[in-house]
Amino acid sequence: MPKPAALVRMSRIGKRYGGVQACRDIDFTLGAGEVHALLGENGAGKSTLMKILSGDVTGYDGWIEIDGRRVSFAGPTEAQAAGIAMIHQELDLVPGLPVADNIFLGRELRTRLRTVDRRRMEREARVLLERSGVALDPRRPVGELRVGEQQLVTIAKAISLDARVLIMDEPTSALTTSEVERLFVVIRELRRSGVGIVYISHRMEEIAKVADRATVLRNGENVASFDPRELSTAEVVEAMVGRPVQTLFTTPDSATGDELLRVEDLKLTPSRPRPGRQDPAGISLSVRAGEIVGLAGLLGAGRTELLETLYGVAPAGTRSGRIVLQGKVIRPTAPRHALKLGIGFVPEDRRTSGLVLFHSILANTVVSSLPAYGRLGVVARRMERAASVRMADRLRLKFGRLQDEVGTLSGGNQQKVVFGRMLLTEPRLLLLDEPTRGVDVGAKAEIYRLLGELAGQGIGVLLASSELPELVGVCDRVVVLRDGRDVASFSTTDSSESDLLAAAMGEGTVFEEAGGLQ
Repeated sequence: MPKPAALVRMSRIGKRYGGVQACRDIDFTLGAGEVHALLGENGAGKSTLMKILSGDVTGYDGWIEIDGRRVSFAGPTEAQAAGIAMIHQELDLVPGLPVADNIFLGRELRTRLRTVDRRRMEREARVLLERSGVALDPRRPVGELRVGEQQLVTIAKAISLDARVLIMDEPTSALTTSEVERLFVVIRELRRSGVGIVYISHRMEEIAKVADRATVLRNGENVASFDPRELSTAEVVEAMVGRPVQTLFTTPDSATGDELLRVEDLKLTPSRPRPGRQDPAGISLSVRAGEIVGLAGLLGAGRTELLETLYGVAPAGTRSGRIVLQGKVIRPTAPRHALKLGIGFVPEDRRTSGLVLFHSILANTVVSSLPAYGRLGVVARRMERAASVRMADRLRLKFGRLQDEVGTLSGGNQQKVVFGRMLLTEPRLLLLDEPTRGVDVGAKAEIYRLLGELAGQGIGVLLASSELPELVGVCDRVVVLRDGRDVASFSTTDSSESDLLAAAMGEGTVFEEAGGLQ
C-alpha cells in the first residue's frame, strides 16, 4: 500500500509550561486519507501537541508544515481557515443554545437580508447529525442532552467545517458500542474523501479497527511508531506506561457480605418532561457488601438516571417502588442527605458535575467532608490538609502543590480527586458513572485496583459503564438496563461481552422475574 502524501508535518515540537516540559522535540506526520492514532498516558503530551496544530496553543518550539508550506497559527480561527478542526475531549458547547446554533456558532448561516437563517441552519444541522449517527431535534437545547449525545453534536460540528485535517480527542469516551460503530463508518467515509484524521484514544481495542498508523508519546517525547494491527494490546500498553503490564483488570476476589442495597420496582415520573432522559421505569436490583455490580445498557437505557435517583438528585415527580439500604427504607432527597446515609457518587462529567476547576486540589478533595475537620463552623486547616495528603498518597495522585487549581491536572488525576472526595465521606455504597471515561490505561489500572481495595473493605459498588470489557473484567455481576427497566442479570464468571450487548439490544435471554434477584 503506497504511503499517503504528507498533509501535515510537525518537526521538533517543544512546549514548556513553567517547570513542566509538556512536549520535547516531537516529530509527527499525517497523510491525506490516513488515520493516525496518537497514544499515551494522560500528561504524555498528546493534547498539547494537537492544540498546537489546531492553533489553541502558541509560543512553541519547532515548526509545522501543511502541504509542504510552513505555517504558524495565531489562534483556532486561523487553523480552521487552513482546514484544521479539532473535537476536544472536554466538550466546548453552550448548554443554553439549541443544537443547530451550537453547530454553526460563530459561522451562522445568513439570509439575503443578512439575518440569521434559522430554518436553513436547522435543516443542515439535521443532515450533519444523521451523518454523525444520531437522530436529534436540532432545536433542542444542548443542556438537555446526555454527555454521549453532546459528544455526537461536537462531531457533527467538526464535520460541518469541511476540514482537511480532523483531530479527534477521545471521540468515543461517552459513546455506546452502536454509536462507536457508526462513528467508524463516518471515519471511513472521511478517509475516502482524503481527510487526514488524528485519532486520540485510550481504548486499545479501537486502535486496530480504525487506525493505519500509531505513535506513542511518553513524558512529552516520541517513544514508538508502529502499525497497530501488528502489536498486541499488552505491547502497546507497555510502550505507553514504560513498564510491563501483566493485566489491566486486577481487582482481587473478595467475599461478599450481607445485602447492602435493594431496589424494588423503582419508577419515577418527573413533574416536567425531560426529553432524551430515561428515568427509572421499573428497576429492581441488589448490591451486597463487598460486591461490585455493573450497570450495562445502550445510550438512553437509564443508567445515569438510576444513579442520580439513588443519590437524591432526581427531578421532582411521582415515585413508586422502594430503595432499601441495610434493611431500612430510604428516600434520598439531596446529595447532603445521601452522604449522611453513607452513599457516595462519582458523576460521569467530572469537569461540570464533579469538580470546581478554578478551586484548589485541596478544596475539591475535602469539600464533601468539611464537617469532619472542625467545630462550630471553624475549619481546622491542619486536619483538612492532612486528610487531603493521605488521600493523595492513597490514590497515587500526581500533582505539584495542593494549592494548585484542580483544572491544571490531567484527566486521570482529576478523576482521582473526585474519587478522593467521595472516599473521605466514608461511604458504605459507592455509585460510579463512567468512572474511567477519558483516562489513560495507567490511571484505569489504578482505579480498578482501588475498586478491589474498596470491595475488600466491605464497601458496595454500583458501576455504570459503556465499556463492556470493563464491566466483565471488574464486576461480580452485571445488570442490563433497557428503556429504564432491568432486563437481564449476569454473573461475570460465566458470561461474555456479547451476552451483555445482546441483552442491551433486546436479543437473547431476558431476566426472569420469577427467578428473583441474584
